[in-house]
Amino acid sequence: MISVSIIGSGRVAKHLHDAFSLNGEIDIVQVVSRNTTALQGFDQARSTTSDFKDIADSDIYIIAVSDNAINSVSQQLNTKNKLVVHTSGATPMDILATHPRHGVFYPLQSFSKDRPMDFNKVPLCLESNTQSDLDLLKQLAQKITGRIYEVSTEQRKTLHLAAVFVNNFTNHLYHLAHEICKEKELSFELLRPLIGETVDKLSHLTPYQAQTGPARRGDQSTIDTHLAQLKKPVEIEIYKLLSQSIENTYGKEL
Repeated sequence: MISVSIIGSGRVAKHLHDAFSLNGEIDIVQVVSRNTTALQGFDQARSTTSDFKDIADSDIYIIAVSDNAINSVSQQLNTKNKLVVHTSGATPMDILATHPRHGVFYPLQSFSKDRPMDFNKVPLCLESNTQSDLDLLKQLAQKITGRIYEVSTEQRKTLHLAAVFVNNFTNHLYHLAHEICKEKELSFELLRPLIGETVDKLSHLTPYQAQTGPARRGDQSTIDTHLAQLKKPVEIEIYKLLSQSIENTYGKEL
C-alpha cells in the first residue's frame, strides 16, 4: 500500500484522485486546497483540509497546482522527510530542492473538467533526485498506467513544448476553423471525419509522411484563393506562416 496526499483541487488533482481511487493499493490519505468548495468533489480521500498546518502523514505528497504556485505551496509543506513531487511539464524538479526527497510525477495529457480519463493510456514522466524515490514513483505509476518513462527535466521541458504544438496550437486551429464555418452557416461537424482521419493516420505514418494539402503540393493558386477568402489579419498571417513552413519542409520535393 502506498499512501499519497494531493495538494491542489484543479483538473490534474481531480483526475489523479479519480485514478488513484480505482486502485485498492493506493491510500488517498488527504487532499489539501484553499478552495473548500472544490474539495467536496474529492470524496475518495480519507480527509480533506484547507489548512496546511493540518497536513497528514503520507508516503508521497503530490503538488498539483498551477506552475506559478508550486514554489509557494512547496514552502508551506512540512513533510517530515517524505517524498514531495510536482506534476508540471515545464517546471524544473529543483524547484522542490528545499525538500531532501523530491521529484516529478508528470502526466502527459490534456485534462478537462467532467471528462473521464482512462489513465492507462496516459504516459507518466518520472524524475527524482534519488534512485530509491524514483523506484517508489514507478511503483505508484504502475498502479494506474502501463506507460511509464524516466525523463529528465530538460527532456520533460522539450516534451511540454512539443505537447503545446500538437495539442494547444492544434485546438486553436480547430477553433479558427469553427469560426470560419460559422460565418458561412456551415456545421463544424462536417470536419470531424477529416480530423479523425488526420489523427488516425499518425498510427502508421510519421507526420512528415502524412502531410497533404495545397502547400504540400505547391498549389499556389489554391493558396491565393484561400487567402482572399480570409478577412481577419491574424487568420491571414497564420495561414501564410503555416503554408510557408510546409513549403520550406517539402520544397525540394515540389
